[in-house]
Formats: sequence, C-alpha cells, structure tokens
Amino acid sequence: MSLKKLEVTYRPFDRVTRVPPGTTLFSAAHWIGLPIDSTCGGRGTCGKCKVQVLDGGLEVSSADRKELREAEIGSGWRLSCQSRVYQDTVCLVPELQRVPRAATMGVNRLVLLDPNVRKVYVELAEPSLEDQRGDVERLQDALTAEGFDMKAGLAALATLPGTLRGCGFKVTAVLGGDQLIAVEPGDTRDACYGVAFDVGTTTVVGTLMNLRTGMAEAVRSTLNGQAPFGADVISRISHAMAGSAALVELQAAVRQSMNGILGELYTEAGVAREQVYEAVVVGNATMLHLLLGIDPTPISMVPFTPAFHGPLDLEARDAGLEIHRNGRVQTLPLIGAYVGADIVSGLIATGLGREDRLRLFVDVGTNGEIVLGSSRRILATAAPAGPAFEGSQIACGMRATEGAIEGVTLSDRVELQVIGGDVRPRGICGSGLVDTVAQLRLCGLLDASGRMRSKDEAPEHPLSDRLITVDGVRAFLLAEDVYLSQRDVRELQFGKGSIASGIKVLMDELGVTPGEIEEVLLGGSFGSYLNPESARVIGLVPPVDVDRILSVGNTAGEGAKMTLLSFRERQVAFELPDQVEYVELSARADFNESFLAVLQFPELGDL
Repeated sequence: MSLKKLEVTYRPFDRVTRVPPGTTLFSAAHWIGLPIDSTCGGRGTCGKCKVQVLDGGLEVSSADRKELREAEIGSGWRLSCQSRVYQDTVCLVPELQRVPRAATMGVNRLVLLDPNVRKVYVELAEPSLEDQRGDVERLQDALTAEGFDMKAGLAALATLPGTLRGCGFKVTAVLGGDQLIAVEPGDTRDACYGVAFDVGTTTVVGTLMNLRTGMAEAVRSTLNGQAPFGADVISRISHAMAGSAALVELQAAVRQSMNGILGELYTEAGVAREQVYEAVVVGNATMLHLLLGIDPTPISMVPFTPAFHGPLDLEARDAGLEIHRNGRVQTLPLIGAYVGADIVSGLIATGLGREDRLRLFVDVGTNGEIVLGSSRRILATAAPAGPAFEGSQIACGMRATEGAIEGVTLSDRVELQVIGGDVRPRGICGSGLVDTVAQLRLCGLLDASGRMRSKDEAPEHPLSDRLITVDGVRAFLLAEDVYLSQRDVRELQFGKGSIASGIKVLMDELGVTPGEIEEVLLGGSFGSYLNPESARVIGLVPPVDVDRILSVGNTAGEGAKMTLLSFRERQVAFELPDQVEYVELSARADFNESFLAVLQFPELGDL
C-alpha cells in the first residue's frame, strides 16, 4: 500500500516535491536540492530559515514566536525547519543572504557543507561582582546570541572553569548538534574533523574528513575482525547465540578493526584524536547491533525484528570508538531487518527517489538489497543471494585479493584479468565468476538452462580443449589448476535468480517494464567491479541498454561522508524510511513463481 504524499511548491522557483505528512518545509526543500539558509542545524534557533506560507496554513511554533515578529507571523512567515506539512502547501523562499559552500560527492550529487559539528569562537565578558553568571550560563548566552542552542554534559562542564580562566575567556566552543563536546582555548576553528565508517560484513572502510573544507584527509580499509566467525551475517548471528561472551567477542573484534583504522588515519593525516569530534557509522542491521553489543538473534527469525530501526546518537565512549573523549557517534536508520543503514546511505549518495527518473539500485552481495523508484514512489527489498558473489562455495573461488581472476574474455582464446597484474592466477573472485559465465554463454558453451557443453558436444569450438571434467563434473579450464565447474554455474544461477526475482517483484508492484527504467545502479564493493554487460547477459539486472547500467562504487561510504558533512543530508536520511516502502519477499505468494521465471539465463536474442 503506497504512502500518501503531499505536494509542496516553492516560489519563486516553482519547484515542486511530494513528501509524507509531517515532513518539515526545510527538509522537503533539501529533498529536491533547494537550499534554504540556516546556521543552527535546523534546530529553530538561528531564525534564518524563514519562509512565507502562501497556501496550506501551518501552526505557529514556540520557535516562531521566539525568532519572528508578530507582524511576520501574521503575514504567514514561519521557520521552515519547525514547520511540518499536513496538507498541500505553497510557500515563498527568500533569496539566500550568503552563498553556501558546496561540494560534489556521491553519484554527481551537489552537497551543501553544513556539518552537524560546529566550532564557534567567542570572547566572553569576565565575571565580576556585577556579573556573577555561572560559567556555563555565560557561554550559553554568548552562543544564543550567535544563534546556537547548547546543552552541556558533566564531562564538558568539568573542564570549563579551568579552560576559561586559562585563556582570558577567549574560547572556541565545539558543538555536536546542541551538545557541547568541548571548550578549547583560543581560536581553533581551523582544526575540525570527523570520520565516516562503512562497517561491512567483510570489509570496514574509514574516511577522515575535514569538516571545514569537505575534503577527505585520509582513507583506510581492513578486513572486518569478525571474519573468523563466519562469512555472512547469519554465521555471525549464530555465533552470537552462543551466549554473552560470544557477543562480546564479536563486538570487540569489529571495534578493534575500527580503532585500528582510526590510528592509521590520524598518523597519515597528522591529526590528533582530540580534533575528531564525530563519527557517522553505517552498516547492515546485524553489523550495527554487533558493534553496539546488542543481541541480533531476532533479526534472523520470523518476523525479523531488529532491536532498533531509527538513527542512534551516541557518545563515542559508549560505541567504543577512539575519537574525542566527548565525541559523538551517529548511525543512520534502517529500512528493514535486511535493508540497513548502508542502503539508506547508498540512497543519499545516489539521490534515488529525489527526482522523477525511475531508477534501480542493487547492492550485490551475500544479501542482495534492491531499491526501485522515483520521487513518486520508492520500494525496497532484500533477497538472500548466497555466498557465490563473494567467491565462496565455488570450487576455485576466493576473495578479491592478489591472484584472483576478476575479469574474463573468451574468443578463440582465453584472456584473463588478474588482481595484482602479472601474477599466477590462484582462483576466481565474484566479478570473475560472473564474467566467466557470461562469456561462456556468449560463445555458445553454456545454454539458457545453465548446462555446460562437453568437449564431445563441441569438438569444433576453438576452446574445446578447455572443456574438462573434474571428479565426473563438467568444467571449463581458465588457467592451470583454476576452473569453473557446472556446480559453480548452478550456485551463481541461484544467487542471481534470487536478486533478479526480487527486482521482478518490485517492478510488478510498481507496474513498470524494463524499458521504463532509466538507470540501473550497481553498488557495494562487489558492484564496483561487476561488468555491466556481464550482469545483463546472466540476467542479474533487467535487459536495459548497457549504457544505462552504472557501477557506482561504495555508495554506503559516500553517503556516510555526505551525512557527516551536511546536517541537511542527514535529515533526509532520517526521513528516508518514511519515504520507502519495504517489501518482505518471504511473505509474498508470488516470490517462488518469480524466482522460477528468472532462474534460467536470458535468451541472447532478448538482450
């Protein structure tokens, strides 16, 4: 059942968007890339985001009464960050008083640089017998005058008296939202950093970002320390079921991986830990549960319920991350138990759903996450694809490391692309598997059912000498001791069939055909290396023109960076679960039928 959306029109631009009830005018504007001024992070304290409501009257908020004059309120002016729409609305947006800083990130997305972490330099009047305000009230008053709210916890408050008096009451306040993270002597506004983490089941990637310039200072990745406990989320959950000690073990492993990355980032960039004030962390639901030491068992059982769906704003010490001692950690929300914060992050990076173009986003892996939609309607689902795309349960399968065959071309000879360059092939990784099957299909050695021809059946084929048997099973020899077997083809068929059936279910739900899909976006670490033509040949994606199929890289990491650098993008991320309809495939009566319909490879004449 589709979500009822309301239409919001912004003049003088005549830009229109459709959003769920309860969305603020501020967020709705950013959804379509229309900047409205703000310096307080959308908290209703700076008064700069005011718009005039021309049609669709909105209630007056307490922030409106505080920041706007009565005459303005009477004329329909409201703070857009506090004004939620519950009917179709038309409003007038004033001309920007400043040119906002912006950067191109994600998939050609222009991002306004307005981080959640802000440094505000203030020179405070020193206490006297005539002015006996407390230190925290003195600082609050100065920040209020600059348009910022401030809440001070005990950790930051404890250092305040000494810091103020040690530098003549000239300080820089570091705010994470409205939380006081630190008060630093003098003007330290030039040193302000954050870190974006993509916590994958296999790999953890961390990027140190300069919050003033929007530039990446350093990037590091490592294997997730949980890998010895299983290659997929179900294996990790099974280990966690062994008891509290096992859960602690998994938590410690991933935290060690993340803190190891942090140490390397600090060394490479020459940045101190105390200058890194916030981390944005994305990952699937299981990875976030394990990072925080929360039992993920219910995720694996019907009705698949995680402990939380919404975003979490945590103290860094509670998340176990070695950034500023009072730093903050922000996670993004989940759409479903198997469509996690990494996919929300991917939607931020691609902008899918924020324009009229119908686009398909597929994150290919052990679990295939699929999103299809436009600004009119967005659907998402998850399909259990199995480990074939990661190179597991394949006779000569391996991870994408040195010696892995990652690309294959078959003609009258075999051409291999091997990770590491001029090294001996040791096995096949996921992209090499897809390429090999696609090339066998194109050169006539594999039929639509997935059956591989034998040497006796293709004696005149230039590659017939490569058709061998291993333990009685047909196989194709790629290199010395490296082959693709008939069983490997079946493993890939089941994996691609699961994802393709998920795509078909969403297309049927929206009532669209392949010809209506304007772009297919392949994301995730595997999608980055997948040959678009090969994906089309094996039927992993719909039969659209190959130039419409784009490998978009690590969109989870890109989205994490964007939400670190822009509170506007973060707010859009927070609201995405209300925009997206989650389709549970296990509850669909038509899933098995769709699966059987796409299990075979497409006929070559249909491509």
